[in-house]
Amino acid sequence: MFKKIFFYLQYLFFDPPWDTGISPPELLDFIEEREPGRAIDLGCGTGTNVITLAQHGWEVVGVDYVPQAIFSARRKAKKAGLKDKVDFRAGDVLALDPFREAFDLVLDIGCFHSFSGGDVERYAEVVQRLTAAAGFLLLYAHLKQEPAYRQGASEEDLQVLGEKMSLVLRRDGTEGESRPSTWLLFRNKSNALG
Repeated sequence: MFKKIFFYLQYLFFDPPWDTGISPPELLDFIEEREPGRAIDLGCGTGTNVITLAQHGWEVVGVDYVPQAIFSARRKAKKAGLKDKVDFRAGDVLALDPFREAFDLVLDIGCFHSFSGGDVERYAEVVQRLTAAAGFLLLYAHLKQEPAYRQGASEEDLQVLGEKMSLVLRRDGTEGESRPSTWLLFRNKSNALG
């Protein structure tokens, strides 16, 4: 609950440092290498990457649990002339049961690394269900490194994803000068939606 309040206040009173307004090169490379399809952005913030995908012909849904972020995303999409081409929804990425169609791309830039315990398994199940049979999960996450960074995705967390999805690419690096991070591209092993 405190985490949700923190994010809500960040979007209400500040410009959150993680919401840069620039789509990362890893997403742009993915878009360049594939035909447009259906995509969902988990933890979409103010919609920067949803808008980028829509500008490249993708049909896109953005989900964030902070209503203020969704409000800002809708405003940005309208300003970009994409109001009718994108769908923004306030909601919990661990409870996306209303989505019955699979997506060619599930995008997560900074959402997964906030989960721990049973939520990691739940996340992996949701992502596998949402990803089309030949679809992808493009994921950016901070890596957990004790004791400096207690939050982040552990190697065990990434293995849980690997049980549901096939790892295609992993590129480790750092955010800023010292925060360990990784970009991962997974492909769905199977899909419950058929």
